[in-house]
Amino acid sequence: MKKILAACLLAVTSLGAQAQEKMPVVASFSILGDLVTEIGGDRVSVRTLVGPDGDAHVFQPSPQDAAVLASARLLVVNGLGFEGWISRLTSTTRFAGVTTVASEGVQALDMEEPDDHKGHSDHKGHSHAGHDHKPAEKPAAKPAADHHHHGSQDPHAWQDATRVKTYVANILAGLIKMDPAGADYFKARALAYDAKLDALDQWIVAQIASVPAAKRKVITSHDAFGYYENRYGVEFVSAAGVSTQAEAAAGDVASIIRQARKEQIKAIFVENISNDRLIQQVAREAKATVGAPLFSDALSAKTGPAGDYLSMMRYNTEQLVKGMKLN
Repeated sequence: MKKILAACLLAVTSLGAQAQEKMPVVASFSILGDLVTEIGGDRVSVRTLVGPDGDAHVFQPSPQDAAVLASARLLVVNGLGFEGWISRLTSTTRFAGVTTVASEGVQALDMEEPDDHKGHSDHKGHSHAGHDHKPAEKPAAKPAADHHHHGSQDPHAWQDATRVKTYVANILAGLIKMDPAGADYFKARALAYDAKLDALDQWIVAQIASVPAAKRKVITSHDAFGYYENRYGVEFVSAAGVSTQAEAAAGDVASIIRQARKEQIKAIFVENISNDRLIQQVAREAKATVGAPLFSDALSAKTGPAGDYLSMMRYNTEQLVKGMKLN
């Protein structure tokens, strides 16, 4: 009788352990990893390929990354050509799980021509918060073949908190597909996070409104803030393109220095994933000081100022506002 009871207890314990087993999910970079964790909660175990302060533009997957991906059931990527290495990695590892493209369906912005580094001020039809007109936007398509440059659309859509709601919807759909039993749990968490995104968006709008319109100009190391500009009405100027691999031409750097001097732009920033050599040169020539690093394509460590997406957006906005008020 005791043996039967022991066997029953072992069976119940095993079932309980199975019920609590978390679904292994891999996110391509840290910002997506945070979003997946927020929606997946206790039902997922999230691993990130490009970690905090990592640059997805130049990332080279290791054998350890391949092993992590091979064990995952769900892979979440940004798409829009951001992860040029991802299809090669999934092919090499023979990844048998499901891939969710977080940006699918987002209203994507077209990129500038590669030799146009004058910032976004020359673009027509921008729609900033509180304005009625809309930019030329296209719904994001699924990622194409493996490549090491971005396509015709800007991949940094997470820089607009309203567009991240599309990311949340896609992540939610991917989690439910792989774990239908957790559907109600995932939906509740997604709904709560959407409310946080709405509050964040309204807060950013209010913060930017505290800066006179003529002062809303910023110089950054690479062109990663097009969506922030489009939504919140800050003009970003950068010598390099949307990829950190892009080399800035001497003429472009000189043009930005002239613009900074002429327009008295003191808000000059480098990003946590970028070399600061170019920005230091611009700041030196423009007699300005480089501000605290912005977080564009990667979060900070958990103990840093941008350990999650919401904190990243708040921190960046605070630094931008502080810098622009010096213009």
